[in-house]
Amino acid sequence: MPLKIITADITRLRVDAIVNAANPSLLGGGGVDGAIHRAAGPRLLEACRALPESSPGVRCPTGEARITPGFALPARHVIHTVGPVWHGGTSGEAQLLASCYRNTLGLLREQRLGTIAFPAISCGIYGYPPARAAQLAVTTLRVELAGDDSSDVILCCFSDDMRAVFQRALDASAA
Repeated sequence: MPLKIITADITRLRVDAIVNAANPSLLGGGGVDGAIHRAAGPRLLEACRALPESSPGVRCPTGEARITPGFALPARHVIHTVGPVWHGGTSGEAQLLASCYRNTLGLLREQRLGTIAFPAISCGIYGYPPARAAQLAVTTLRVELAGDDSSDVILCCFSDDMRAVFQRALDASAA
């Protein structure tokens, strides 16, 4: 299972799919979500608006994933997932974050895509502690990708500091 960690702007990666750390409305926001919407262009917002709501204002509940084309992005697709807001770790945050990774990989396989780049889901304004999120991401991806030689997974960090956190988690999981 190829799993690598890089520091880069996820909107510039030429992969089959990039992951958008979205909000439940899928109508854009700040952080990586806003950057992806800006880089993809207005057709991404149109595609997100066309997705059915599961409840008023919610097109993607926390832990689930939805896919759209990438439009003006170098990535062919955007897989939107909604990570949990951190409430101290006692509100099911770990299970929901793990579901983000599992459900995103499920869409990757369903669409027969091979390369994917994840941001640090929930580590921005949602407040998930980066070291905990990194450990959970690496563990979940290793389990989900065991024996899978067809998927190349990139953990794409926006800063060198975040990359170091994810690299420590990857190194610890290999020990």
